[in-house]
Amino acid sequence: MLIPTNTQEARRSCPEGAHHPQALKMQCWSRWMFPIAGFLSLVWFLFRVIPKPSRAAYPCQQMAAPLAGAFVLWIAGVLAPLSAFPRAMRLITRSRLGVICALLVLAAAIGIGVWVTAPDRLALADNPEPNAPIGVAKGVNPGRVAWAHDPSATDWAGPGNGHWWESSHTSQAAVDIMMSGVLRGVTGKRADREAWEALFRHFNQTHGNGDTGYKTGEKIVIKANLVGCIIGRAGGVDPKTYDLVRQTDYMNTSPQMMLALLRQLVRMAGVRQSDISLGDPLALFPNQYFDMLHQEFPEVRYLDHNGGNADHPRTHVRPSSVPFYWSCRPEGKAQDYVPDAYAEAKYFINLANLKSHTLAGVTLCAKNHFGSLIRTPPESGYYNMHDSLTRNALGYGRYRALVDLMGHAHTGGKGLLYFIDGLYAGIHPIEQSPRKWNSAPFNGDWSSSLFASQDPVAIDSVAFDFLWTEWNDHPHISGADDYLHEAALADNPPSGTFYDPDHSTNVTRLPGLGVHEHWNSPQAKQYSRNLGKGAGIELVRIAPGGH
Repeated sequence: MLIPTNTQEARRSCPEGAHHPQALKMQCWSRWMFPIAGFLSLVWFLFRVIPKPSRAAYPCQQMAAPLAGAFVLWIAGVLAPLSAFPRAMRLITRSRLGVICALLVLAAAIGIGVWVTAPDRLALADNPEPNAPIGVAKGVNPGRVAWAHDPSATDWAGPGNGHWWESSHTSQAAVDIMMSGVLRGVTGKRADREAWEALFRHFNQTHGNGDTGYKTGEKIVIKANLVGCIIGRAGGVDPKTYDLVRQTDYMNTSPQMMLALLRQLVRMAGVRQSDISLGDPLALFPNQYFDMLHQEFPEVRYLDHNGGNADHPRTHVRPSSVPFYWSCRPEGKAQDYVPDAYAEAKYFINLANLKSHTLAGVTLCAKNHFGSLIRTPPESGYYNMHDSLTRNALGYGRYRALVDLMGHAHTGGKGLLYFIDGLYAGIHPIEQSPRKWNSAPFNGDWSSSLFASQDPVAIDSVAFDFLWTEWNDHPHISGADDYLHEAALADNPPSGTFYDPDHSTNVTRLPGLGVHEHWNSPQAKQYSRNLGKGAGIELVRIAPGGH
């Protein structure tokens, strides 16, 4: 296609009615906006994806790929009819031949890149072996995971009908009952106060602190997952107003779940508000969530990467003097440090979300720690946490940075309790809102669930089985559950890694962090302890109403 060279030819080439010179010029240029944008998208996609195919799953590449692919089709559509005319043949035999050949090569390359990185073209894992536990179970009731499912907790019609986190769409009363139910389910106690007493006593007994419960003044940190509010352009919070203005339906930890946990700690466990820190060190705490919590618990320290501002004060998260080391021992990387709130706390509660993940396969309690080091996972100069995720390191018996994050003295070493908020589940980072589930017992409704355990490996193992059953893509990537194998056997892992995130050299191996296995079937959902085998995981279901 030749660019018009004079006004008459331009008028024949541009839409009728565009007689004004300025309008004529604008309309002519508008014809080229798509090809230019498409070509740039193609170049950007290939520049990023060819060196590292897994980048095709990044949100920016997910946006660029359709435009780049449309550009390739546009080129094909332009060249096909032109080949029938002598003028086109003269064009091909001149200097444009090299350009056309280059575009064809680029088209082939983008096709190969998309084909290679599509989930169904990746190495997929075989069906997990059922009821073959590895590792040693943790907890008052070892390996127990409590699961509450209550459809009445979620009443949202979907995007465009308000937001899932609004009180009119998520029932605080139902969530409070779910929280109470899983606490009693994990401990086997009949009352919430008794459940907390059992949790604190078990922690202190197993950490060399004697047979004692919670003591006034001891600090607790809660790591929520607010990845939709992450710092920078990827996040949805305006840093000036602190309003959630983008990604308004993203699958963050729900404010209702955070509020239910705060009510339990303050009213049932007897923890002072000022001794509780809650938030995500890598995110901004949006007003929409903050206001729900602060109104009832104004003295809680709400952790925020920036610390808010004069009009919207939050607790500024800062690095402590406690170092964090990667057991792969990367050289020439900046030193990581745990957040100050983590270092000050005696107890750690992990409040994660139920999501699958394009790079990790799943993102649960372990990957919730990707927000625990204040800086973004791929920040320049630091070790890139993404490098050990399954899509970048397929298969089994590999070093997994998630194990270091699970086992450091100031994360898993202080782990009191682990939760997975499964009210609204989705796929990170490619979807902007949750999706309803088709598998039983959800049957076309929201997942409407809450999981709890004292065993960080067991709870992620159970959630993994739910995600594997619901979706046949990302959780099925070969090695998606490899971090659970490595964590369960951290003292002698299949990879041979000397996991020791507390020291710069190999000094003290992490112990096994918990028990891992897969259920017998999606229908029965039974683990070894459910089957009376005396080892492995036990899944306890809490019926609606907390029973």
